Amino acid sequence: MTREKRGDIGTAVLGASLLIVLILGTGLISAWIEPRPVCCPAFLKRPEAARSFNAEETIAPWVAMWNSYDLSEVDRLFLPDDRVTYFSSEKEGLIRGIGALREHHAGFGFIPGGKARGNKLWVDGLSSQVFGDTAVVTGIWYFQRAQTPEKAQHGPFTFVYVKSGSEYRIAHGHFANAPAPAAAR
Repeated sequence: MTREKRGDIGTAVLGASLLIVLILGTGLISAWIEPRPVCCPAFLKRPEAARSFNAEETIAPWVAMWNSYDLSEVDRLFLPDDRVTYFSSEKEGLIRGIGALREHHAGFGFIPGGKARGNKLWVDGLSSQVFGDTAVVTGIWYFQRAQTPEKAQHGPFTFVYVKSGSEYRIAHGHFANAPAPAAAR
């Protein structure tokens, strides 16, 4: 075999080797640079989580708790520890922990087992977003006192629910009052 032919075979082998490396390398590189989710991988793997969360059904027990003034429901609906936080529309500052949240509700007349007060709370305009085992629910709350049925307080609210076992519990609540109507000019 001449030196020229050996050179041609060597070049062909080298070229084929480079081609194989290029093909394999391209696949590895594309897998390496392929965009990956930065957050919420559990949610991306389980899109059914969004379909299984129903804002109306999840918030209904909280509305019932307010209408019955049942203090025992606080422990069932909220995270039962110091992680729970709450901004009230009636009290300045952050309420932190289940004990402080129980005390806050007791200040409104809530008692274990509940009692009839004649007041009515309801919500409207619910919207929700699910992020894995966390759900954010927003809407408008309305509260009508028995003494002044012609005038209902209202304002926006946000609940952050987290999955605890097989159910969602409130980890954070934030309530605000709607601004007073602008004075006539």
